[in-house]
Amino acid sequence: TPSHNNLLLLLLLLIIIIIQGQQTNIFTQSKQTCSITMPSNTLFNTTLPSPFKDLPSTLLLPLKKTSSSSNIITSSSLQTIHFPKQYHPTSTSTTTTVPTPIKTTTTPSTETNPLSSTNQPLPQKWNLLQKAAATALDLVETALVSHERKHPLPKTADPRVQIAGNFAPVPEHAADQGLPVVGKIPKCIDGVYVRNGANPLYEPVAGHHFFDGDGMVHAVKFTNGSASYACRFTETQRLTQEKSLGRPVFPKAIGELHGHSGIARLLLFYARGLFGLVDGSHGMGVANAGLVYFNNHLLAMSEDDLPYHVRITPNGDLTTVGRYDFNGQLNSTMIAHPKLDPVDGDLHALSYDVIQKPYLKYFRFSPDGVKSPDVEIPLKEPTMMHDFAITENFVVVPDQQVVFKLTEMITGGSPVVYDKNKTSRFGILHKNAKDANAMRWIDAPDCFCFHLWNAWEEPETEEVVVIGSCMTPADSIFNECDESLKSVLSEIRLNLRTGQSTRRPIISDAEQVNLEAGMVNRNKLGRKTRFAYLALAEPWPKVSGFAKVDLLSGEVKKYMYGEEKFGGEPLFLPNGQEEDDGYILAFVHDEKEWKSELQIVNAQNLKLEASIKLPSRVPYGFHGTFIHSNDLRKQA
Repeated sequence: TPSHNNLLLLLLLLIIIIIQGQQTNIFTQSKQTCSITMPSNTLFNTTLPSPFKDLPSTLLLPLKKTSSSSNIITSSSLQTIHFPKQYHPTSTSTTTTVPTPIKTTTTPSTETNPLSSTNQPLPQKWNLLQKAAATALDLVETALVSHERKHPLPKTADPRVQIAGNFAPVPEHAADQGLPVVGKIPKCIDGVYVRNGANPLYEPVAGHHFFDGDGMVHAVKFTNGSASYACRFTETQRLTQEKSLGRPVFPKAIGELHGHSGIARLLLFYARGLFGLVDGSHGMGVANAGLVYFNNHLLAMSEDDLPYHVRITPNGDLTTVGRYDFNGQLNSTMIAHPKLDPVDGDLHALSYDVIQKPYLKYFRFSPDGVKSPDVEIPLKEPTMMHDFAITENFVVVPDQQVVFKLTEMITGGSPVVYDKNKTSRFGILHKNAKDANAMRWIDAPDCFCFHLWNAWEEPETEEVVVIGSCMTPADSIFNECDESLKSVLSEIRLNLRTGQSTRRPIISDAEQVNLEAGMVNRNKLGRKTRFAYLALAEPWPKVSGFAKVDLLSGEVKKYMYGEEKFGGEPLFLPNGQEEDDGYILAFVHDEKEWKSELQIVNAQNLKLEASIKLPSRVPYGFHGTFIHSNDLRKQA
C-alpha cells in the first residue's frame, strides 16, 4: 500500500543515515549543539535553569562497570546511582525484555525500585506484520544507539551529569502520615503544597537532559498542625505507553533530538507509529514543569502538551485523572506558566508551535473554565516563549532571540538557535483583544528573560514595567558553552507613548547574584509589587537559599539553607494584608546526610518557623503551588 511504501522509504532513509553516520561521524554532537523539537506541534518545557556547566568535578565522573554485577554505577562524592543493565533493543519477542525503571539509591536498602511491581512489559496484541516491524525497527534502534555511544555527549545531554546527585530520580511514595516536625507549623498553613519535577522512570538509552524526565508531583498536606507526604508520577499518555512496553520509546526533546541522529530518532518513532506500535496522537508531553489550581482542577503542565488533571486524595496522596482539554475547548498545547489574575479570576495562557503557523496564540479562560477564541499573534519564525506576564489590562509577550530552526538538524546542528541578528522585543496586547491588530511591539535589545516575575502599569508615565531575570548566554540552558551563566534581576520599562524601552539591574553590582525560580505575592500579580522571593542559584545550577528582594530600593535579604543544603523554587504563601505577610515553603535536601525536609520560613523576618522531616528524598525540581483546604474540598 502507499503507506507501507512510504514506511519502506523511511526505513531506507534510516539505514542510509546510519551507514553515512559510520563513515562521516554525523552523530557527533558538537560542543555548541543541543536540541529541542517534536514531530508535531509540540514543545518541551523548561523551568529550573540547568546547563550544569559549573557542576563540581565530583559529579562529572565517567560510568564504570562493576566486575560482580551487570549494573552500571555512577559514582560521586554524594551518592551512588545503581542503574539496571543497559537496554539493547534486539529481542524478537513482542514482549521485549527491557530495562527496568531506574533505581536510584544511596545504598541498596534506602530507595526501592520505582514501580517495582509493574516494571515488566505487558503482552502486546500485535499481528504478524507488527511483530516483524517491531523486530526490524528494534534492530535499527540498536544500530543507532551503537553509533551514538561512540561519541561523547556534552554535559547538556549527558545523563551522568544531568541526573547525578540529587537531580537523580526517586520511586513513588504513598502518603505517609504524621511526619516529624521541628518547630511549629503556623495555623494558617492548612491545605497542600505541591511541587512538580522531572523524574525519568527508565534509564536513558542515549542522551538525556534534566528537563526530559517524566513528571512527578510531590505533595505535603497540612492538617491541624500535622503533615503528610506523597509523590506520584503524572500518568501521561507517553508514560502509560512506555510502561506498557516496559521501556522508553518516545523521543526526548533535548537529550536526543540533535542533528542527524535526532532526525533518525524522529523517523524511527514515526515508523513505529505507522505500524501502530506507539501512538503519539494523544499527546507526547511529560507534564513535569508547572502546576496551577484553577476552576477546581489541579493541572500539571509542560508546554509540549495539554495539561494533565491531577487529584489530591483525602489522605494526601495523588492520582492522575487524565489529559485535560477544558471539556473539549483546548486543542493545542499550553505553556507551563499560565497567569491567574487575582482580581477577576481569569486564567491567561499562550500556546506556541515550532512546525507551522500560527507560531503563537493567546487565549484566556473565565473563572468557570470557558475559553476565549484564540488570538493569533503573527511572528516571522517560531520562538521560544517559556513565560510571559500580565498587568491589570494587558498581557506582555516576550519575542526574544532564542528561536527554532528545524533545518539546522539537516546540517547536523541544533534546532534551538541563538539568533544574534534578531532584536528582542515585548508585545503589549489588551487582555480582551479579539485579534492582534492593536498589539504594540517595543524593542528591548539583548534581553532574554527565561522567567518574568511580574509586570504592572504606571499610567503617569505611560509605561508598562516588567520584572524578570535576564539570562546570558541566552541559550545556555540548552547548549553547552564556555561562558559562565549570569541571571540578572532587571526592571524593564516599556514606554507606550514613545515606543522605547529601558532596562536596569535592580541589585547593585557589588551584591549581584544569580536569581532564578521564584515569585511575588500571587495576590498582587499584575499589580505593582515591592518584594520578590527568588532562588539563589549558586553554585549554579544548585540553589543554596533564597533572596527577598526589595524591587524599589534593590535591598537584598538572604536566607541560606545551611551547609551542604540545597533547594529549589521558594513558594510564597500570603497570610494577611501586608505584601510580605506570609511564609516561604521550600523543599531542601541535605547532601551530607542525604535527607530531605520541607522548610517553612517567616517571609517578614526570614526566621525558620518549622522543618518537616520527609520520609523520602526529594530531588531538585521545578515549580509548585499551594491549595487551601477549602479549595481542596471543591475538587472536580
